[in-house]
Amino acid sequence: MKANWITNKDGSIYHLGLHVENISETIITVGDQNRVKSISQYFDKLEFTKSNREFITHTGWIGNKRLTVISTGIGTDNIDIVFNELDALFNIDLISGQPKDKFQKIDFIRIGTSGTIQKDIQLDSFLASNYCIGLDGLMHFYNYNEFLTIQEELNQHITIPSCITKASAELLNFFSDPNILIGNTVTCSGFYAPQGRSVRIESKEKDWLEKLSKLNLSIGRVTNLEMETSGIYGLSRMMGHQAISLNVILANRMTNEFSQDAEKSIDQLIRLSLEKIEKR
Repeated sequence: MKANWITNKDGSIYHLGLHVENISETIITVGDQNRVKSISQYFDKLEFTKSNREFITHTGWIGNKRLTVISTGIGTDNIDIVFNELDALFNIDLISGQPKDKFQKIDFIRIGTSGTIQKDIQLDSFLASNYCIGLDGLMHFYNYNEFLTIQEELNQHITIPSCITKASAELLNFFSDPNILIGNTVTCSGFYAPQGRSVRIESKEKDWLEKLSKLNLSIGRVTNLEMETSGIYGLSRMMGHQAISLNVILANRMTNEFSQDAEKSIDQLIRLSLEKIEKR
């Protein structure tokens, strides 16, 4: 066993505990472990389940469509683990650590929750992230240098190190729907100070949300905050996969309001997403 590339004794990938036959090339990611079952309950047939650490995996069928849903936990640190290991299952020989001869493209669909920083975006609405401003730091460890023009533009407005990533144009078009807004998302490195919250210790950036909400970039305004999308988009593009992040807006940070029926709204986005995935 080598420290740079680790598998388990049964040959499964280290953190996820999976073999390639356990998963589909269509993968839904969720942060919350409990949301895996909330999605797989709609499968016509549940084929496989696995729980290892915080990563829960269910694979099954809706009609003739095979798909996998997996919990990543919160944050891009976990996205780094999950996406590298899922890509490796399809595209790396786990014994030698070398790329396979045939590349397998994966569709990643994140179904998650988010808070808006725009007063006019309604609670419980759905939003697909087009561009994403990553303030989490993950992509700085990779040779990622796309969207440099937008990056230079953004650097004129904020001093925190950032990285611009983007959704798959194909998936963004495929999930186009009158009930889904298109926005530009900020991925934060934490839930409290990085998102402008103060509990017992103060946030350093007191006017952070106001500043982000007023950014007027060539790609449009910033609409919402969450904690995974930048890593999902950046790693997917580098690996040659496709990704989209679908968000339920549970909080409006500018009006200080929170959804009165979050679970109902999440379930509605799940069902809408599955209807579309089945047709893909």
